[in-house]
Amino acid sequence: DPCLNGGRWTGTACLCPPNMDGPRCEFGATTINLTAELGPFVTMMARVTNRDFSEDMGDASSPGHRRFAAEFSRTMDGIYRNVSGYRGIDVLSLSRGSVVVNYRVQLRPLPGNASLERRALELLAVANAASQPHSCSPSADQLCFTATSARAARATTLALNATELCRRHAPANFSQFYFPYRTANGLLCVTNCTLNVPGSFDCHRG
Repeated sequence: DPCLNGGRWTGTACLCPPNMDGPRCEFGATTINLTAELGPFVTMMARVTNRDFSEDMGDASSPGHRRFAAEFSRTMDGIYRNVSGYRGIDVLSLSRGSVVVNYRVQLRPLPGNASLERRALELLAVANAASQPHSCSPSADQLCFTATSARAARATTLALNATELCRRHAPANFSQFYFPYRTANGLLCVTNCTLNVPGSFDCHRG
């Protein structure tokens, strides 16, 4: 197994864990985007009825989990694209029955008079109002699903300062090299090798 830092050999290439990069997972990612961690967001659950759960889907680093998460994310992007403040979703976990998806909807900061709880109910209603495929067989191109719950959640990580937040999310072997960099749109964790950041320099892929 030629893979480093928790990477998994697939037979043809290394499948790297989050925030690792390189042919052998030997590099930390040049940028880690933590904007979604700042919230607000809505945690939701949905049951996909025309896909079968396999054991490897319980492992977030497996190819099966990644394929399904990508398919589910594309589906939800299409459904939520007109919801005010929608920024994307993160698939948190998959479990049996057909496939139960626990996911987080990322939102832009809400206006002062907006209710996050009301936005959660809107997301639930929009998901369940979406048109379903004519055929819900396992071979259907589109997903058939029912959204079952939505829970509003404001940022829980604000008690940590930005440096501690970067150290927590950076790959363990490289955490000392990351520092926070705030942009107009959110929070990034970067290193001196990250391009277009004050003080950066050419690290020659090392």
